Order: sequence, then C-alpha cells, then structure tokens
Amino acid sequence: MLSEVEAGILMKKYRTESDSMGQVRVEADKLWGPETQRALEHFSIGRDPMPKEMIGAYAFIKKACAEVNFRSGYLTNEQKDMIVTVCNELLEGHHAAMFPLNVWMSGSGTQFNMNVNEVIANRCSQMAGEPLGSKRPLHPNDHVNMSQSTNDGFPTAMCIAVALSTRDRLLPSLNILRESLLKKSEEWENIIKIGRTHLQDATPITFGQELSGYTGLLDENRARIEGALTDLHRLAIGGTAVGTGLNANPGFGEAVAAEIASYTGIPFVSAPNKFSVQGSHDAIVGMSAATKIMAVSLLKISNDIRFLACGPRAGIGEIRLPENEPGSSMMPGKVNPTQCEVLSMISVQVMANDLAVAMGGAGGYLEMNAYKPLLIHNILHSISLLSDGMQSFSRFAVEGMDIDTRKTAWYVERSLMQVTALSPLIGYDQASKVARYAFDHDLSLRQAALTLGVITPEEFDRVMVPSRMVHPGRLT
Repeated sequence: MLSEVEAGILMKKYRTESDSMGQVRVEADKLWGPETQRALEHFSIGRDPMPKEMIGAYAFIKKACAEVNFRSGYLTNEQKDMIVTVCNELLEGHHAAMFPLNVWMSGSGTQFNMNVNEVIANRCSQMAGEPLGSKRPLHPNDHVNMSQSTNDGFPTAMCIAVALSTRDRLLPSLNILRESLLKKSEEWENIIKIGRTHLQDATPITFGQELSGYTGLLDENRARIEGALTDLHRLAIGGTAVGTGLNANPGFGEAVAAEIASYTGIPFVSAPNKFSVQGSHDAIVGMSAATKIMAVSLLKISNDIRFLACGPRAGIGEIRLPENEPGSSMMPGKVNPTQCEVLSMISVQVMANDLAVAMGGAGGYLEMNAYKPLLIHNILHSISLLSDGMQSFSRFAVEGMDIDTRKTAWYVERSLMQVTALSPLIGYDQASKVARYAFDHDLSLRQAALTLGVITPEEFDRVMVPSRMVHPGRLT
C-alpha cells in the first residue's frame, strides 16, 4: 500500500522540459523551468530563501532591458509588452511562490537569474495560450535575458534591492527612533542626574544632554548610510559576462540604468568601470559596514538604557521602562527590559552579518566575485533586522519610558563627585580629602567640607549648584 507521500507524488502532474543538459521533469503547474528544477535538486541546502527584495529588483532589470532591447529593434512591441506585463505582476507581489530557491547556490547567483528568466518566459507562454515550457513566444535566454549575463544582472539587482530597502525601510526607521529620543531629550532637558564614567559616579549631567548623545549618534549614522547609498547607484548592467559588454549594444547599460532610475526614483547610473563593479562589490561591503556601525551605536544606546533602568529597587533605577509583558515564569511581578535585550541581540547579529559580507567581498577572484548570494542575504538581513528593531524599540521602550525623579534627586544629593566644582577654589588635594572624608563618614559633601574647615558655608553654597555644573561658566 502506498504512503500518503507516495500517493501524492503519483497524483502530481508533470511536464517535461529541456535545457542544454537534457530533459527535466517539472511539476505541471509551476512557472519555473529546468534550470530552477535542477537547482532545487542540487542546492537543497539550508532554510534561507533568496530575499524577496531580489525578485522586485530583477523585475525592474528585466523590464528595463526589454524596453531598451525593443528600442534597439531586438524585441517586437508585443514581446516587450509581455515581458513588461509580467514584470509588473512580479512587482505587485504575484507569483512569489514560483521563486523557491535558497540562498546557497552558485556564487554568481546564476540559478536565481534563470529562475526569473524562466518564470517570465513561462508566464508569457501562459498569457499567449502556449504550453508551459514551450519557450513560445519568448525564450528565457534569448529574449528575457537578452543583452545580459548573471554576472552583471545579479550585482545590479543587489544594488537596487539594497538601495530600495535602505531608502524605504532603514532610513525611515532610523528617523522614527531619532525623533522619539529627541522628544524625550527635549522633555527631560532640565532634569539633573549624575553622570557616570567607568560606571562610577561622575559630575552632574541632565537627562536631556545624555539622550542628545544618542540622537547625535543616529544623526551621524544617517549621514554615514546616506554616503554609502550613493556608491550603490553605480550599476554593473551592460558589462555582461566579464565587464567588456559582449553581446550588448554600446550604450545599453546607460539606457537600462536610466530606465531603472525612472522606475525607482533613485539616481542609478551605469558604472563607468564595469570591471570594478563585477570583480568586486565594495559598494555592498561599504553599506554593510555602515549598518555595522549603526549596530554598534544601537548596542550602546540599548545597554545604557537597560543599565539606567536596572532594579527597580536594588539597582540604579533612574529610568522606568514600559511594562509590556510578564518577565518571569517563576517570579511574580517581575518585568524585564526586553526591548533593550532584543535590540542588543539584533546589533550583535548585524555585526556578525557584516563580518560575512566583508569576508565575501574580499573573496572575489579575477573578473567575478563568487559570493554574491551570501552578500545580499546578509546585508538585507541586517537592514530588515535594524529597520524592525528600531521601530520596535521606539514604540515599546523609548516612547513610554519615564524618570524616577525621587531616586534621581537622591543620587544627585548624595553624589561625591560634585566636589569637582570645589577644585578651582580649594585645590585638587583638598577636594579629594573632602570626598574621602564624606565617603568614610557617610556625610554630605557640605558636612565634610565644613567639618574639615576648607571652605566657608557661603562659598560652598555659591559654588555647589548642580544646575551651574551642567552648563558651567567659570566656577570661581
């Protein structure tokens, strides 16, 4: 008796397609063809699908190439229109299930490029009433892939996908987090707290000043990402197999880049040196490095806020974080800084992704880098994590966090490092004695200074004003 799986296999209908290596069985209802089917067999590795952003990026490329090839007289108007129609369907999210390949394939990404070519060609056959796999009225290589190679198409798609994801997801998410931190910084502008260096008490600062450091980091990261974005605008299309442009008309790359720019609103251009952008992918490596630096900043911000919120009674506890969910399966009433934790984990993952991108980018040989799928997988993963993570952190942590003003004021009152303001009057050594005496005898600085007789009460009260310390003039 047949098992359910065996019965299901027998019930499936197949068609036979052929490529340069022979015949291949493909499920009858699938739009992909023999090269995709071979890849499913030979690269059944992992659980990392090719990023969906690459489908849309390739749709822009195939659409633009069809338009330019039509204008050059190589495609009929009907052929061009059919390719454009299918590409528009892909851009609208249709046929997503027809792209089943995982990331781990040929280092050029050839199988994915052919997956796109086959889906477009078979969809055109479907629209024309021809059998799937007939390669009528359009052939996946001769028509859909006309004037192109995977070696210039895949890196072009990488640049498009990363540029669009950066513009549409990463930068807006960065701006959301920056604005929520800025709002808190302005709200807490005049609330004085104790600064800390080496995790030890230091001189006073305001919460507004502290958070302004975070908005400053995000401003710097935004500028860094925008700078890296410009390098992605130079596209490899037109270089074909090795950068020489064989089988593409002169000016093909420039015309296709202009079409893609008009579709996307991003100022893409044809790279002046195709050998540099096909043999290496430094623009991707540069953007990945920018995401890594952003992760470094976010890790600092999340760890700072987690540290300031620790407690609530046996820790610093200056900040109160929103209570979003129970924190323990055992300890009733416990609430944890989970948004800080998830942003920290995201940051570490992005740093790890960047290492893979850097190693892959450095691993190119001669006229082609064979780490393309790894590069795009990791950088788009980083952009996705950062985009979602910053929005989550803004919404569920920053917007609802508050200050424990009673505890904060108590820390300021008991701080020893305000003695720094006395140094210009009584000298470093005497000020040190005051701080040590106050600590050893559990006294306030005022009590210690007056007990030691190093300053008058009037002078102490004139100098020891925390609000002057956070915006100091000359404290004499």
